[in-house]
Order: sequence, then structure tokens, then C-alpha cells
Amino acid sequence: MNARFPYYGNPVAQKFLKYINSAGKAVSDSALPAAVQELVKIRASQLNGCGFCTDMHTKDAAHAGETQTRLNLIAAWREATVFTEAERAALELTEQGTRIADAAGGVRDEAWEAAAKHFDEDQLAALVSLIALINAYNRVNVIVRQPAGDYQPGQFG
Repeated sequence: MNARFPYYGNPVAQKFLKYINSAGKAVSDSALPAAVQELVKIRASQLNGCGFCTDMHTKDAAHAGETQTRLNLIAAWREATVFTEAERAALELTEQGTRIADAAGGVRDEAWEAAAKHFDEDQLAALVSLIALINAYNRVNVIVRQPAGDYQPGQFG
């Protein structure tokens, strides 16, 4: 499979990515736990059918020490016993925030309240920002059909 065009080599795309990557740094430098950040990125990418981001973030998570069992169970997190209550709250918020178009009311109050029990305001800001950010990345990669499978941890710095 080939991308529809070389998005990552395009000057307009490079300028856009420079800014979006800066936004991502604000999240990665936040107090939101790194494991939660990777779970959010993986789950949103799965929901959006973004093979490129799913490949990248599962490999990055494994490289950072995430277990294969947890990685295998992200898509079935509701039935899995390997995630903390905080992680489960973040995954629920991720799903609802990613599937806004599927829900007439958007993100339910219960999902927000569950996340707010586990994360302070700065962490919530990072979590919301991360959900929005990974959805943007997913959309870029799905639209251009960016191929998946060749990513190496640390490839983008």
C-alpha cells in the first residue's frame, strides 16, 4: 500500500506538523502519566482505523516498557482486569471524545466525572488536548492512507 501522496514531504504539511507537534510537546511534558498518554493514543487510533498511528504508538509503548498483555487488551479494555481505574476513565473519555459524531449528546457527564476523580485540572487539560491531537493525527494519516508497519521507536525524534 502506498500513501495517496507524500504528505510528510509536502512544505505546507511540514509547516502544519511543526505547529501540531509543538502542541503535542505541551501534552507530553505535562503531568499526565506517560502510560495513560500512550493508551489514549492507541485507543483513539484503533477507533479511527489509523494503522500508522496504531503501529507507532504500540511500538513506542512497548519500547517504554508497556507489557504485551496490556497492549493486546486495549481494544477490549472494558473486559480486561489489567487497567487501573484512572486508565479506564481516560480510555472511556477517549472513546467518547473520539466518537462525538456517534453520540447526540457528545461526551457524557459520567465519563467526565470519572476522569475528574482521577486527574487534576492540568492533567484533564492535557488529556482533553491529547484526545483532540491524536484524532487530528489519525485523520491526516487515514485521509492520505499513510502505510503502517515500518515505524521504529524514536524515528521522529
